[in-house]
Amino acid sequence: MRILNDDSNEKLDTVSFFLTKQEAVQLHSDLEALIADPTKQHTHISSDDYQKEITVCIYDEKDLSGFHERAKTLILEDK
Repeated sequence: MRILNDDSNEKLDTVSFFLTKQEAVQLHSDLEALIADPTKQHTHISSDDYQKEITVCIYDEKDLSGFHERAKTLILEDK
């Protein structure tokens, strides 16, 4: 597991999510879709007003071709 603060470009070790039931259902559904087809690599779960967003990615350290350099560093080096 890797966590990146997109605003500060810094890695995090812990994070808390406070989701509405609707957001949790969307996250659950999107995770099932990613697991079924990991070639999609990521999904976005947005708040109702689109002011907040969670991006969830599935990665394979052997093939990071779809990720930007910052993501690759985070995944491979955890920094």
